[in-house]
Formats: sequence, C-alpha cells, structure tokens
Amino acid sequence: MASSFDHRKIRAAERAPFVRQSLPPDRPGVVAIPPIQRLRSQNLKTAVDTIRKRGSIPDMLKSFAVLLLSASAVFAQTKPTAYDALRTVGNQVNRDFVNRVVSVTGVDGNPQPSTWRILIDDPNARGGIREVEVTDGRITSNRVSSRQVTGTPQGATVNPARLNLDSSGAYEVASRTADSSHVPFALVSYTLRTNERGDATWIVTLQNQNRRPVGTIHIGANKGTVTRTEGMFAGAPMDAVVEDRREGDVEDEEHSGDNPIMRSVRHTFYRAREQAQETFKRVRHNFADYIRGND
Repeated sequence: MASSFDHRKIRAAERAPFVRQSLPPDRPGVVAIPPIQRLRSQNLKTAVDTIRKRGSIPDMLKSFAVLLLSASAVFAQTKPTAYDALRTVGNQVNRDFVNRVVSVTGVDGNPQPSTWRILIDDPNARGGIREVEVTDGRITSNRVSSRQVTGTPQGATVNPARLNLDSSGAYEVASRTADSSHVPFALVSYTLRTNERGDATWIVTLQNQNRRPVGTIHIGANKGTVTRTEGMFAGAPMDAVVEDRREGDVEDEEHSGDNPIMRSVRHTFYRAREQAQETFKRVRHNFADYIRGND
C-alpha cells in the first residue's frame, strides 16, 4: 500500500510543472511559454549572440590596428620641431642664444628627429661655440664645442627675422619635391645653416630604410625656394647636381654641355621647384612670430 501511494505521488510530481505551465496565464492576452520551448528560445538567442560576437572580433581587430597606426602617425608628427628646440634653449639656457644660432641639425627623422643639436655663437665659451642638444623637448647636453660648420662663414649666424621655415615646413617642401621626382624615402636628416651669402638654408637629406641617401635638397629658409638638388630624380645618381639660386618665377636654364639625362633632370628640377613654392606658401612660419607667440 505504501509502495502504490509513493508511486502515485511521484507521477503527480512529474506532471505538476507541465500542468502549471499549461494553465492560462493570469494576464489575459499573454501566452505562457512551456519550459522546453523557453529553453530552446534561450539557446537559439545565445547561439546568435555568440555568432555575432565571433563575427565582430575581426572588425574589432581591424579597428584597433587602424587606431594604432593613427596614434603612431600622430606621435611621429608631434615630435618637437627645430623651432620647438630653439625655444627650449631660449627658455632653459639663455634667451639671447636664439639670436646667435650657427646651425641646427637633426638626423634620422621620421619625419622629425628625436634629438636636435644646436651650435651657438657664444663669446663666453672657449673657442666661441657652444653646443646644446635637445631631446624630446629637454636639454640633454650643454657644452663648449670646437665644431665648425662646413660651408658657413666664420661668425655667421641665422637671422631669426628672416627665418620663415620650420623643420616641419622644410619636410613638407622636401616631400613635395620627392613626390614630383618619384623618389621614395623613409628617413629625413636636417641641417639649418647660412650659406656663403649669409642666407639661412635648410639642407634636407632623404634616406632609405638602410639610411643610405637617395637625394638632398637645399631650401631657402626665407622664401622657401629650392636652390639645389643632389640626386633626387629617378634614374639620376647622387652626383647629378642642379643648382639655381635665383628666387621667384624663373625660366629653365639650358646648359649646352648637358647630356640627355641631365637635361631631363634639369627640366624636372624646375617643375618640382614651382610645386615646392606653392607648398611653402601654405607652411610659411616666421620664427620671430613663433617666439613672441604671435602665430
């Protein structure tokens, strides 16, 4: 008797959940979902969500890669320029030094270098030259130097009032010239100094990934005129030099002794020079205004 009673209780308990779920809901118009159907629905939703998440992982990775590349590009562009380094020297060493700059040099820029080396005409230094290095906006070296700048007259300094091209602008002009010349490059080295006429000039050397020069461009820092190229043009060796110190709109100079390659190089030089002049108008930046905070 007890066994039969227990058996009926067990069967009643097994039927109870189904009966309860099959009863009409308390709220009219709402259909109660049986446990099995509800479970199937939940499993289907979970599967769909899983597929969506799996499908979104490649998109997330692509977005992350794009963000990383963008951040790298922004970081590269925000490295201190030559103007920034000169301002650091004026603020942290001697304000008058920005008026006594002999040369500014930076190597292996991408596009701007991490370190700028600045030679300063300092009457109080033995030998008359002080060398200051600025790395990532900080003075990392300040010492007396015996260096002399090749091509710069003794005692010549850059006139800040006639300095209208920062290293970032010099890069833009050089890059435009390289594009016109079909010359790919990876790194950039810079030197700002006066030429034999006393005019401030940027000498920008473009290098490949192995740091081998592929071309050098001389750019007037006052009016942004490309005055000289070495190599630079596709098919031209590094000793293929074209030079024209005239400023403004000038016609091509014909040289009777030019071979066909040099005639082509010379023609490309003047075309690239015109395009670089347009770039200069966009990136022109006066140093005196920059120092005074008027830009």
